[in-house]
Amino acid sequence: MTPPRLNPGMTPEERDALAGEYVLGTLEAREAAAVAAALPGDAALAEAVAQWEARLAPLTALAPPEAPPPELWDRIAASLDPAPAPKPRRSWLARLRDPWRITAIGGTALAAGLAAFILLRPEPAPRLMTVLLTEQDQPAWLVEADGGGIRLASLNPRPAPEGRALQLWALPQGATAPTSLGLIPAQGRISVSPATIRPSPGMLIEITLEPPGGSPIGRPTGPILFIGRLAPATGS
Repeated sequence: MTPPRLNPGMTPEERDALAGEYVLGTLEAREAAAVAAALPGDAALAEAVAQWEARLAPLTALAPPEAPPPELWDRIAASLDPAPAPKPRRSWLARLRDPWRITAIGGTALAAGLAAFILLRPEPAPRLMTVLLTEQDQPAWLVEADGGGIRLASLNPRPAPEGRALQLWALPQGATAPTSLGLIPAQGRISVSPATIRPSPGMLIEITLEPPGGSPIGRPTGPILFIGRLAPATGS
């Protein structure tokens, strides 16, 4: 069954929004599969997907690749060494008297404690994403958030009007006022790690037009130009 959002009567705006969610991986599995199946026979949808992929290509710079730690290869090499030949068995009392074995027992206990700490450690924060839209529902900014902070990248770079500034805000669900995340630089990209709020599903992300230097009163004073709501990134 074709999802209701994927139909021949879609407007260009609806098709563009659906393509954006498909590329971002925020569609449900059934919808994503339906869009993938429709691409070969729907030139307009395929073009919208291609445009979204081109827009999001700069985001690869937001998450630079990380090389594995050097000691990882040593551990892998050590695990491939052949097992030593078995030695004659000694009584458990004689083995226990060995100083190195006492140290090993202590090390085993420490390792068990570390394992318990790892198991009890909280799960990493989920990756969240949203596209900030204009009043005309046109995509303008991409926001990515996780335990490491909130990252923003412009999809259609446009500087703020002369003498004004763009300010980024976050409004968690249940909050009565947004929290400023700072001014957006001219290059249209910002990465912040707010200390007072934690990115969560449903959080509103807004961009307002403010005086130079930002809002002087700690809350938005100008109009909301772009807005979106964070949602889990369920796809790759």
